[in-house]
Amino acid sequence: MAAKTKKTIVDSKKQFDAIKKQFETFQILNEKGEVVNEAAMPELTDDQLKELMRRMVYTRILDQRSISLNRQGRLGFYAPTAGQEASQVASHFALEKEDFVLPGYRDVPQLIWHGLPLYQAFLFSRGHFRGNQMPDDVNALSPQIIIGAQYVQTAGVALGLKKRDKKAVAITYTGDGGASQGDFYEGVNFAGAFKAPAIFVVQNNRYAISTPVEKQSAAETIAQKAVSAGIVGVQVDGMDALAVYAATREARERAVSGEGPTLIETLCFRYGPHTMAGDDPTKYRTKEIENEWEQKDPLVRFRKFLENKGLWSEEEESKVIEEAKEEIKQAIKKADEEPKQKVTDLIDIMYEELPYNLAEQKEIYKEKESK
Repeated sequence: MAAKTKKTIVDSKKQFDAIKKQFETFQILNEKGEVVNEAAMPELTDDQLKELMRRMVYTRILDQRSISLNRQGRLGFYAPTAGQEASQVASHFALEKEDFVLPGYRDVPQLIWHGLPLYQAFLFSRGHFRGNQMPDDVNALSPQIIIGAQYVQTAGVALGLKKRDKKAVAITYTGDGGASQGDFYEGVNFAGAFKAPAIFVVQNNRYAISTPVEKQSAAETIAQKAVSAGIVGVQVDGMDALAVYAATREARERAVSGEGPTLIETLCFRYGPHTMAGDDPTKYRTKEIENEWEQKDPLVRFRKFLENKGLWSEEEESKVIEEAKEEIKQAIKKADEEPKQKVTDLIDIMYEELPYNLAEQKEIYKEKESK
């Protein structure tokens, strides 16, 4: 090999190693709830800190109740969220009402905190069309089932916001498996090329169903994939609510100022199965790994931080838990009262003006439904 070629390869390797060092995990709170990065502390009032904790506790209870409702046959498709509350809720807490949320199927909590009524979230789980109809004041799409497809959609929505001079962002979520999809690369590349105000969140919970992240990509971090798209990338401790909030808020400020999109990788863990559709995590995760991540629990960490500041107590948390249980009870009751969907309902909402073949089918089903 020529000396010049050897030098080029060595220089390229040095550049590659330098890039990897750029993506050290951003953290503010350690596992004991202690501040380890005072300079990065976000400007949140005591009331805002308590509200963030309230939402995380509520979301954990919602997950527990949803799993129970699923096992009772009262919910359909459900993807557990326990362990990802900081990643989901704290990132959403950094948004504004006018921002547009494009979730994956595990990201129903963000939709709820963005304004989707809880009973409609339950209807989504049941496959009812009302669960996919966002209220007029909720800027969001229904959860995407196709892995990674929301990344392409987000690039388009973000570009639309830019063209309309909106001071808003489009934010989307996927898992580590989604970062291996073609739509992921197309979405971040398109948004980067047009400096669209987008925030791309990859919640790296270590397993794409049963495939560990190490077998999905040779990249040491998902965040470094931002380099190929020419956008900012950051890896965050996804069990640290303050770090997730700070990274997302900064990404939003960059986006609305015209600096382009950001790719945020949150390192987190789902305590339950991939979905309630028969996945058994004990077949691909060891007890040691699960115990390790339970020590990093986002609620425990943030609770310790707030208790040390005198902002949280067992009584306050118990109150949130009881409120959550009651609201969930009322929401599932309201979902039960929703009229069952009919074939004619689905035909009616497909087009503003029905093509002749669907109009004919509608008349056929109307006759059947009337009997």
